[in-house]
Amino acid sequence: MYPNLYYAFKDIFGSAPSGLRFINSFGFFVALSFLAAAYVLTIELKRKERTGLLTGQDVKMVVGKQASPGELLLNFLLGFLLGYKIIGLFISGNASGDPQQFIFSSEGNLPVGLGLGVLFAGLKWWEKHKQKLDKPEERTIRIWPHDRVGDLVIYAALFGFLGAKIFHNLENWNDFVANPVEALLSFSGLTFYGGLICAAVAIWFYTRKHKINFTLLCDAIAPALILAYSLGRIGCQVAGDGDWGVLNSAYVTEPGPKSKVVLADTATFQRTLQAHGNFYLRNFQVNNTSEIPHISVKAPGWLPNWLFAYTYPHNVVNEGAPIPGCTEEQYCNQLPIPVFPTPFYETIMAFLLFLLLWSLRKKLKAPGTLFGVYLIVNGIERFLIEQIRVNTKYSIFGFHPTQAEIIAVLLVIGGAALYFIMKKKYETTLAAKA
Repeated sequence: MYPNLYYAFKDIFGSAPSGLRFINSFGFFVALSFLAAAYVLTIELKRKERTGLLTGQDVKMVVGKQASPGELLLNFLLGFLLGYKIIGLFISGNASGDPQQFIFSSEGNLPVGLGLGVLFAGLKWWEKHKQKLDKPEERTIRIWPHDRVGDLVIYAALFGFLGAKIFHNLENWNDFVANPVEALLSFSGLTFYGGLICAAVAIWFYTRKHKINFTLLCDAIAPALILAYSLGRIGCQVAGDGDWGVLNSAYVTEPGPKSKVVLADTATFQRTLQAHGNFYLRNFQVNNTSEIPHISVKAPGWLPNWLFAYTYPHNVVNEGAPIPGCTEEQYCNQLPIPVFPTPFYETIMAFLLFLLLWSLRKKLKAPGTLFGVYLIVNGIERFLIEQIRVNTKYSIFGFHPTQAEIIAVLLVIGGAALYFIMKKKYETTLAAKA
């Protein structure tokens, strides 16, 4: 596992700059997922604009004005924060420190912060000065939906992160109550569906404000969403963030630095489980090891064992037992009993669903139907993967679903209803025009 890019570069190239310790692998792939989603969304919005489905909005703007004190101050503050915190993080000399603790502390590099703040303010002043006119004038500029992709991504990222944190803490209420500050400020602990729901609400308000057809935007964003999910799950797998499957009782981890898994009979599995009972009881929040979920599946001879049983060595959440011979200051644990690598499964499944949605985007003519299909396949995929994932279960009328299973079922039902309603509405509109 590569908790951050330092470990990845060190493994690949033999050495790496210590500053790469502060670029978490999960965050790196999440950033890539947003960039990929923005690119795909831009392509699809432009296609809908060319076909006349989406139109631009005329906006009046005053051009030729010099930069205002407010604009200069805002750019100074952005530059100052970037230099004081982010660049200060890399050159602080505390390469083994906790980046989360550093960012939320008062520590930073004051000279770099001030210098970058002045630079940002100066660049803004120069940009406006070059465009300055003797007499500022009001002009009408047409802004197309694809021009707003940057804003949409920022809204999705901000409210998506907020929603993911809220839903994760609702799902893990006891942990939140025990330490609410840590739970809210931690970079770990995110629930995808919570992010999706809150981001969708925020974007709906944004489209109303800027007169963008929300239904058509949903269709355009559907392939981008599933692609972003696929890339984000790579980050979960590479970092080993605890978002993995249940135990595969057909194997145990062989003691040693290579994290090798070996076949195990029932007695060997039970001995290993008992030997690390405290860890598993705490991790699964049960009172007896007999309650710990596990499935026994042996890998076919033509596939590698890790596809069915992975130990997540050096995982970013430091779960498991110490790895013999590991000399790193952090991330020296691996799972005593391997688990199903569900993030890898979801990466593959989500990418195949992206290809499906991308192939359907021109075939489904009724607005809203492509997004309906996205909700259906997304819900089915998540419901299936939940059968072998570790998650908190609720007790509802004798059933014990996870939060994700409940939302997945609602997505399938809602997606099917949306598909048939929008399809019927589209057919009725065509019939009325005929």
